[in-house]
Amino acid sequence: MFFFFYYRLLTIVVLSGLVVSGALLWSVISYISRTNGLALTLSGAAGIIVSIGVTVDSYVVFFERLKDDLHAGKSLRGSAQRSFQAAFRTILAADAVSFLGALVLWYLTVGSVRGFAFFLGLSTLSDVIVAYYFTRPAVLLLSRTKLMRGKKVLGVATREMTA
Repeated sequence: MFFFFYYRLLTIVVLSGLVVSGALLWSVISYISRTNGLALTLSGAAGIIVSIGVTVDSYVVFFERLKDDLHAGKSLRGSAQRSFQAAFRTILAADAVSFLGALVLWYLTVGSVRGFAFFLGLSTLSDVIVAYYFTRPAVLLLSRTKLMRGKKVLGVATREMTA
């Protein structure tokens, strides 16, 4: 509900991205389960749930950067690409730290904690893929539509509104 209030129409991108991420994870987990006998345990599910926070954080980083550009008076169309380029470095850094944590947990622990680490790492890789191949194109396409032109995006009047 907070995303609908705060990010308005772009919440559709967040929800769609979470569905795409979930579908990607489901596909990979299903494939590994069939070929290598992997079982999703409670600790693995916890790793996926923790990584949902990392994924949502990626959207927040991108949308806040976009909001800053819009506050500076730039157009939504031009801001979408610039904002993603700047935000993607931060997303990569956050995901690298999360993945590094998963690797350390994987190598230093045994049992169910290893399952947590594996699924946390897998979900973190999924976040990078979804951010680059889904979120970026989705926001770029939305920024070019008539639906977004002349409206308050992220609660900020766009340049098209003031012109």
